[in-house]
Amino acid sequence: MKQIMVLLMATLLWTQAAQGKGQAGDFDYYAMALSWSPEHCAIKPTDREQCSRQLGFVLHGLWPQYLKGYPSECGTERLAGEVERDFPGLYPSRFLYRHEWRKHGTCSGLSQFAFHQLASDLRQKVQIPAAYQAPPQPLRKSRFQLKADLAAANHWLAPDSITVACADGGRFLREIYICFNKAGTDAIPCPDEMQKRERRSCGQPDFLLRSVR
Repeated sequence: MKQIMVLLMATLLWTQAAQGKGQAGDFDYYAMALSWSPEHCAIKPTDREQCSRQLGFVLHGLWPQYLKGYPSECGTERLAGEVERDFPGLYPSRFLYRHEWRKHGTCSGLSQFAFHQLASDLRQKVQIPAAYQAPPQPLRKSRFQLKADLAAANHWLAPDSITVACADGGRFLREIYICFNKAGTDAIPCPDEMQKRERRSCGQPDFLLRSVR
């Protein structure tokens, strides 16, 4: 029992260190998370606001990251009501505006307007290849092919600036992540920690992207 308690405490301390409160503006790079909406809706079909629409890749968030772990909830400033008005359609649900600002945006060191402007600019910068915009049938891809397709559609983006996450033991694509420097001006190679997460999450030779329906 004592050994179990020691292990649990060590795990808790590691989690707190990896996902600590952090200080606004103190981070190493951004990861922009784009969710594959059909997979989100397969996992959370009760999310009617998002899942009542036929969506492909949608913005999950723009996340300040450490090379290992990430800060979260770095302040208590509540999201201003005009943000949704100024950035309509940035997220696929109203919930994400509030959640993403509280958990991640407060760690950016930017004002609410500047943070959402950066998220909007980076999301618009990413061109989704035509085959991935609204596939009527599931697509079977390897993580290497998906990255190559995204890089081919975005001349400024290299495959090593992209990592992916899968669901159901690696059977389905869940999200992609694009790594940017701290200024948000350029894509950078994703650090080792994100590459390791990808290998753990998407260990199979390929995966399916559910159809947009």
